[in-house]
Amino acid sequence: MLNLSEIKIGQLIKIAGNPFVVIKAEHHKMGRGGAVLKTKLKNLINNNVIEKTFQGNDKAEEAITEIKQANFMYQANNEAYFMDNQSFEQFSLPIEQIGAKLKFLKQGLDVDILYFQDKPVAIKLPIKIELKVISSPPGIKGNSAGNVTKIIELETGAKINAPMFINQDDIIRINTDTGEYVERA
Repeated sequence: MLNLSEIKIGQLIKIAGNPFVVIKAEHHKMGRGGAVLKTKLKNLINNNVIEKTFQGNDKAEEAITEIKQANFMYQANNEAYFMDNQSFEQFSLPIEQIGAKLKFLKQGLDVDILYFQDKPVAIKLPIKIELKVISSPPGIKGNSAGNVTKIIELETGAKINAPMFINQDDIIRINTDTGEYVERA
């Protein structure tokens, strides 16, 4: 069981038998009352987001999940297909379950798959991945004062802001948590 102080963003907890990931956690100290924790939780089974407030001495049950490595193969018919790196078994996850992470999945990328009760429920991407720029508007000469960016398109179809010096066919590193440009590879 987890105390309030142990519940952090990214933590997996179980509520009413379902696994949730904490996507927002704010600790509040009331005047004479005890501390409360206001959270926003995402259900890993159906992707519903709920808000839950924990009171001072409430505890949360940690969702015990198994993590296995898998290789992203392809996407078709609203499903993303993966292959387990140990057993070579193929399985799929609904695209809604993957959410915004889908825009950074490229063929051959190794990801962590979270299992809950022997069923794959979510993926965890590496923090930084390398992707190729397939479309980049040219930088305008003289437009280099300050932190000037432009919108580029990556090989996965994702569009992100990047510095003006990034060109088509460059390989760049992306932070998958924030969706931001990090550096040239």
